[in-house]
Amino acid sequence: MSHGARVIRTGVSSGGPAAAPPATAASSAGSDAELMDGAYFRSCAGMLKVAQMISLLVGFISVNNSTWTDYSAYSYFQIVTMCDLVMILFFYVIHIFRVYRKLTCVSWPLAEFLHYLIGTILLLIASIVAASKSYNLTGLVAGATFGFLATILCVLSIWSSYKVSCITQSTSKYH
Repeated sequence: MSHGARVIRTGVSSGGPAAAPPATAASSAGSDAELMDGAYFRSCAGMLKVAQMISLLVGFISVNNSTWTDYSAYSYFQIVTMCDLVMILFFYVIHIFRVYRKLTCVSWPLAEFLHYLIGTILLLIASIVAASKSYNLTGLVAGATFGFLATILCVLSIWSSYKVSCITQSTSKYH
């Protein structure tokens, strides 16, 4: 019956025992009072966001510091990588500072899922265009490669956010 309640991003489970030990209740109240969620730094989703931000930044710097052969292709690549980086950083801060607990009017899993879906499609297009216009220039090839790496990491985030937001909700309705 508590199958759907175990997979919640906030870490709070309503499917646990009715009377929790006093030590557990005190530690959970202390973690709610903390400003930052230290466990998110070490979580898989947190490390995945950091890896995405690093690969996007390296791709941006690689393209920025090389000689361009096609201005429109690489300016599009730079715009997409920076917008994606800013949005990933935004969601990272949302999770670190637990803003999703205070602003409950926004469906954060759905917002993050839509961001990753749209951002990944745009990043894939930008990486393909950058790779096709690179003409074997080392910096441009490296930028496109890191763009593809960030695309793969974003696909992993799409899958994990889909799994958390959609599959969990559909299984919790029937249990």
